[in-house]
Order: sequence, then structure tokens, then C-alpha cells
Amino acid sequence: MRCPKCEGKENRVIDSREVRNGDSIRRRRVCIDCGHRFTTYEEIQRAQLHVIKRDERREELSRDKLVKSLQIACRKRHISIEQIERIADAITLEAESEFEKEIPSMALGKKVMTALEKLDEVAYIRYASVYRRFRDAGQFMNEVERLIGRE
Repeated sequence: MRCPKCEGKENRVIDSREVRNGDSIRRRRVCIDCGHRFTTYEEIQRAQLHVIKRDERREELSRDKLVKSLQIACRKRHISIEQIERIADAITLEAESEFEKEIPSMALGKKVMTALEKLDEVAYIRYASVYRRFRDAGQFMNEVERLIGRE
């Protein structure tokens, strides 16, 4: 591991901690040459899962893209970034354990909608309106009425 400051190759680990429910390890390091402290992360590299899009294109499953879509759905709601990241981690882990190489975008979208429905109804409706491609207010209202009826 090269020092980001001096490019030195010699460093020492001064602290290690598990992060993201034990899926990663955070290591604090100090460069032997210049004394600069920096952080590295270590995680298991799994076979990359691909998402089969509606038009049959294939794209790597991106946790960052998943987090961004959750953030958009949860915008201006009282939902922390930590909650969003936990949901993204759970969905990613579930998808990786359930599907070997490819996951249909519809299956991934259903997982997101299930998580959002439990978390926040407004965020759920926002996501559902894009995911299900609501064409008019009637479809939107049907989904809202379904949510109201289940309470």
C-alpha cells in the first residue's frame, strides 16, 4: 500500500475495525517514511452481479447507483444516510445471495419497493411512480389508496 502523500511503500497498521456489519475492515495506517496517517478499507470481492435491464441490456449492479436512487426517493424525509446505506447493503447482499450472476431489474426494483414501503410511505410512492412508470394520476391514486387500505 503506497502512502498517498509521499508514495512510500512502507507503512504500519495502527488500528483495525469492522465496518458495514463486518463486511469490510477499516485500517488506519501510518507511513514509515513521512509519518502521514491514512485510512484503507478491505472487503471481500464477490463475483460481480449484473442487472438485466428492461431493454435486455446488462449492467453491473452498482451499490452507489442504488444509494442514489434511495436518496432521491427519500429526499426531504426524516431518513438518515445511515438508514439508506443499511437498506442498500441489505438489498445488495440479498440480491447477491439469491442470484448467482444476473438479476432482472424488476426483481431488484421489487426489493427496493419492499424496503421503502416498510421505511416510509412517501418515499415508497415516489420510487413506485418511477419504477412502475405511472402514466397518469389515476395510477398514482390507486397506489395511494392501496396503502391507505392496508392500515
